[in-house]
Amino acid sequence: MQKLYKPNMNFVKRLFDRKNPPDSAMLNTVMTLFEDVKRNGDEAVKNYTLKFDQVKLEILTLPIYREDFEASIDPSLKEAIAYAAENIRIFHEKQIPSCNENYTLNIRHGVTCSFHYLPIESVGIYIPGGTAPLFSTALMLVIPAQLAGCEKIVCCTPPDRKGSVNPVIGYTLTTLGIDTVYLVGGAQAIAAMTYGTQSIPRVAKIAGPGNSWVTLAKQVAFLYGTGIDLPAGPSEVAILADDSANVPFVAADCLSQAEHGFDSQVLVVTTSERLFNDLIPEITVQISHLSRGEMAVSSLDNSYLIYVPNQEEAVHLINLYAPEHLIIHMENPHDVSNQIKYAGSVFVGPFTPESAGDYASGTNHILPTSGNAVNTGGVTVKTFMKTITTQSISPEGLKELGPHVITMAKAENLQAHAEAVQIRLNALKG
Repeated sequence: MQKLYKPNMNFVKRLFDRKNPPDSAMLNTVMTLFEDVKRNGDEAVKNYTLKFDQVKLEILTLPIYREDFEASIDPSLKEAIAYAAENIRIFHEKQIPSCNENYTLNIRHGVTCSFHYLPIESVGIYIPGGTAPLFSTALMLVIPAQLAGCEKIVCCTPPDRKGSVNPVIGYTLTTLGIDTVYLVGGAQAIAAMTYGTQSIPRVAKIAGPGNSWVTLAKQVAFLYGTGIDLPAGPSEVAILADDSANVPFVAADCLSQAEHGFDSQVLVVTTSERLFNDLIPEITVQISHLSRGEMAVSSLDNSYLIYVPNQEEAVHLINLYAPEHLIIHMENPHDVSNQIKYAGSVFVGPFTPESAGDYASGTNHILPTSGNAVNTGGVTVKTFMKTITTQSISPEGLKELGPHVITMAKAENLQAHAEAVQIRLNALKG
């Protein structure tokens, strides 16, 4: 973990700039993969699964039944999944558009406009299963898609070494009423849902986190006309701490994020010289007990511990970074939280670990990364919906509205636009 003491702000701005163009070699590889899947469908998907996952698949479509997984799932885990699902559903139900959000207005006499939400008919859910089977992602995506009213929910996840679905992912999906899973991961899963194959349905929008390949593939899918939730790439956490912070708590929060992957990142901004000096030794103690310690070490090599002299500068740095997750270990955490403008999700106070939001507090863990919290938020029920507007104009309404439209169309040199109104006004005259 790199330590910076009262760094120059211009240097920090450059350090925090994560908006880099995609690697050209990666992009070419993904574009080639997409074209291959478009031409060859299932065959291409199976070939890439063998190449990248070292699993030879006979089928991509796997019917799943709850009883197939019951015996292999510990009762305490079943209880935890049910508990988390209930909390996630409670939180997300409030996001279903109300009658106040679907509205019809009489703009002028004879001019009526409407706005309302509709579910996206078919959505693709990507559930990572590479270095860790993220069954919690199934909860975070399937539940809001169901609440939105999506008719078709296509779930893709990498196959395990036996060419089947990870039992916990399978169990979680069946508890949510999903009866089919597609055994494909990585960029090839995104390409398959973009074009559709003999086995995997084409979808209108894809949601879900993943590694840098999956993130890039989603961006390519968007170029080809498939909607995506957000660019949810390698995970990151920022921690804001003052002298009241519990050093072991902060160290544990650093490691809980660092173990996500080799390319995860941790940022700690502190106004405490004590924490600035004591944190890394505490991390060293805790990391020795982790099964994924090697991965955490790699992540921490790309992470930063920054000391600044006051809270104002600390908050400024956090807003510059615009983290996916922010944990506030400060004496006045709620006051500080109100000063945060850019973050995917904020965890307020020393007893609110980021792990809670990852699993069971109720909020969604699919969040913007790489500074994209400046312009977007995390997944909600509305991620799986679209809006549509309507307008209806009576003859009397067009008599008032029409001349203004004609004037504006002529100012833009769009004569046909003006004529489409004028021909109707002429008919009304006589």
